[in-house]
Amino acid sequence: MTENTATSAVEAVRYERGEDGIVTLVLDDPTQSANTMNEAYQASMATAVERLVAEKDDITGVVVTSAKSTFFAGGDLKLMTQMTPADAPVVFENVEAMKATLRRLETLGKPVVAAINGAALGGGLEIALATHHRVAVDGRYEIGLPEVTLGLLPAGGGVTRTVRMFGLQKALMEVLLQGPRMKPAVALDKGLIDHVVATQEELVPAAKAWIEAHKDDAEAFTQPWDKKGYRMPGGTPSSPKLAQFLPAFPSNLRKQTKGAPYKAPRNIMSAAVEGAQVDFDTASRIESRYFIDLVTGQQFKNMTQAFFFDLGAINAGGSRPAGVPKSKASKLAVLGAGMMGAGIAYVSARAGIEVVLKDVSLEAAERGKAYSTTLLDKQVEKGRLTPEKRDEVLARIHPTADYGDLEGVDFVVEAVFESVDLKKQVFADLEKVVNADALLGSNTSTLPITTLAEGVSRPEDFVGVHFFSPVDKMPLVELIVGEKTSDEALARALDYVQQIKKTPIVVNDSRGFFTSRVIGTFVNEGLAMLAEGVHPVTIERATTQAGFPAPVLQLSDELNLELMTKIRNETKAAVEATGATYVPHPAEAVIDTMIAEGRSGRLKGAGFYDYADGKRTGLWAGLQSTFPTSESQPPLADLKERLTFIMSLETVKCFDEGVLRTVADANIGSIFGIGFPAQEGGVIQYINGYESAAGEIGVQAFVERAQELAKVYGERFNPPASLLEKAAKGETYA
Repeated sequence: MTENTATSAVEAVRYERGEDGIVTLVLDDPTQSANTMNEAYQASMATAVERLVAEKDDITGVVVTSAKSTFFAGGDLKLMTQMTPADAPVVFENVEAMKATLRRLETLGKPVVAAINGAALGGGLEIALATHHRVAVDGRYEIGLPEVTLGLLPAGGGVTRTVRMFGLQKALMEVLLQGPRMKPAVALDKGLIDHVVATQEELVPAAKAWIEAHKDDAEAFTQPWDKKGYRMPGGTPSSPKLAQFLPAFPSNLRKQTKGAPYKAPRNIMSAAVEGAQVDFDTASRIESRYFIDLVTGQQFKNMTQAFFFDLGAINAGGSRPAGVPKSKASKLAVLGAGMMGAGIAYVSARAGIEVVLKDVSLEAAERGKAYSTTLLDKQVEKGRLTPEKRDEVLARIHPTADYGDLEGVDFVVEAVFESVDLKKQVFADLEKVVNADALLGSNTSTLPITTLAEGVSRPEDFVGVHFFSPVDKMPLVELIVGEKTSDEALARALDYVQQIKKTPIVVNDSRGFFTSRVIGTFVNEGLAMLAEGVHPVTIERATTQAGFPAPVLQLSDELNLELMTKIRNETKAAVEATGATYVPHPAEAVIDTMIAEGRSGRLKGAGFYDYADGKRTGLWAGLQSTFPTSESQPPLADLKERLTFIMSLETVKCFDEGVLRTVADANIGSIFGIGFPAQEGGVIQYINGYESAAGEIGVQAFVERAQELAKVYGERFNPPASLLEKAAKGETYA
């Protein structure tokens, strides 16, 4: 027999006591599809724990579980993004009250077990960590403390408890600073959970069985840090053994972030190290204070907008045309077995798709397949893949030089050299062989899709499918809609991208589309700095300190200056064909000079950097004599903002010209595809959340700073009219 008692106006935690004396706290917010740490949860949990304390002499133990498909989703991010520094005192009190409830639960004096039935990320795992034993059902869901990826730290006791469970080094490196999401088996191996059962039906019985087995063993239901004589694994910061390694922690973190201004990792490390030197309750308050600094700041809002709201909208199919049935690619043709084509073949075969990999010769096609062999062999060596699974994947890739082998193909991705004539010829040859309704995709990075579609008989089935290199690592695919691309073709392309577990953005057709066009402004700005006499080392450091994953001169070598020249000439011809005047960029003189020096990039073994056996050995010694360094150097802040501002301003123009469709596509495309600093939340969120040196935040502050940059560095920084209008109206991009 079970008794139920309402615990709050909205009962988000049900108190169910069985005849065995075991109380089950069922997390089940009736107003939401997932449990979160909202006001209803906090009130309900506090009431439930209050009752547990009052009735503890009559109960055997406690099981905490969930009635949702997930265990607990963590904090209410929508509510949290509205918090400002003025809210800090109230937020601190609320966080401390929530943690006090969990502290009362773990010091109840009765065995408490978490029965984890689904995803337990962030706050969900923190609830579980406040129990004495954690049982999880096996499955594909995830467990972890990923707050750092949203610009936060685990403030429900996550930092304080994991440091005491594992010691400083393991807690920081394996749980907190990277925020890994783990399947139950991995979480068990790490020690975050204690037991995994095979089925849901076994879950709560296993939790109750542990209670029955340990109900008379107080040692079993006392947290390690509450036991007399507890010593922190690996020692505290004052321990000589740990103290000698402690100074390396900040430098390792700086190396990991490349000097980018991420606040969350720094705050996590500070909370962990400071908290390790004091008692549990003091450490918990320290954790709360570092959390408040983050949750009321702009960086958290930026990152959450991008990685939770924008990414969520894209993954939920926000760009997918309605009314088109879901589809799956079953047989894919990849034309061109170079680096890009080989990568596309690999990710497609990994997703279970049969791939015909065609090149001009069988030898070239087989070299393309060998790329997959190399990647898969490395995974086998690391124990991440079985030899049998590797062989299954490789068996799906069929190298060929014969168009006849494309028979039965339902999706084509062409990845040949960037030439309109060559691409048109390839499609003309393959269209005769593939299925009559096969989707026709081109992996071009700059050539207009509408122009390429002129070479096929079914332009409505033609779509741009722009991958990023290396394909196996880069998460983004940019889908480009031509003038005649149908909704069905776009929907099928989106389905394919999600089938291969990539993130799709959708843009309309133009030269360079969105990503190539915007990254071009970034590269040009970096090269323009060199032309102005900025020291090359300063340029590279400004790039990484702004949060870009690769220094701009290094990236230029990877992209290749000869390719940039080709794109420039095509753009110039296109502009002049419309009767307009082409305006040269200051970067062009640098590119021309470098090519004249025989230093066009890594492919040639010589660029802004020197290379030995394909590996960078350092900046070219002749760089400063070729581009003399000025005696006066601009402020580092200006250099960093020139790179970010020019990208955001070009993005606004992409919206004005109808290239971009949504803000989410702009933000996620810029971070995942072209390395815009993640802590800024993407190119448009950067405008919405720009914070000036004076502390002003928003579009108006961005506009004023852009105008300052324009006065010093050129008209290209002048805000477009549409941006000025938004600033005047007090609007943001949404």
